[in-house]
Amino acid sequence: MGNSGTLRTGVIGGSGYTGVELLRLLANHPVLDVVYATGDTQAGTLASSLYPSLAAAYPSLVFAEYDASVAAKCDVLFLGLPHEASMALVPQLHGKVRLIVDLSAAFRLVDASQYPTWYGFTHDQPELLKQAVYGLPELFRNQLAGATLIATPGCYVTAASLALAPLVRAGAIEPSSVIVDAASGVSGAGRTPKPNTHFNT
Repeated sequence: MGNSGTLRTGVIGGSGYTGVELLRLLANHPVLDVVYATGDTQAGTLASSLYPSLAAAYPSLVFAEYDASVAAKCDVLFLGLPHEASMALVPQLHGKVRLIVDLSAAFRLVDASQYPTWYGFTHDQPELLKQAVYGLPELFRNQLAGATLIATPGCYVTAASLALAPLVRAGAIEPSSVIVDAASGVSGAGRTPKPNTHFNT
């Protein structure tokens, strides 16, 4: 615990698109106190010089290189990393910090054999998959209490689940008959150019 009952909070991957949005959201949190934010390619950079909108909330926060010993001193860690990077990092930290909230897809599925199909990589932490709780509080609030590893859902699943859950619960629709046709932006895919997210015009 930090000062005044706050929780020491770290954001791993804080300099990326997802990380900086998370920092903005955490700025006014009454309990979570951001004491550590990493951004390996931006290590040594003042967060407010990279993102001026963070100046008031984080006047002295400097992005650091990842250091497991520093991360382990946090009470809560948010991971804003690519899927496979999160998969590799969580085993190092699980059990050392009170709570890990993973913003990638690394721990969303219970069955490790499904990862090559849906996410394009082989998952090598099946035991941790069983411990992860799906972070959709509107539907899984009871399971989240006391969780040590939370796997946040993606944007499509969140939108579809929240829209359809009341209808499924009421028996108003047959789940196997649902087709979701959705479109979104790609900022959550990171800033590294990829063929499926950067288009020629």
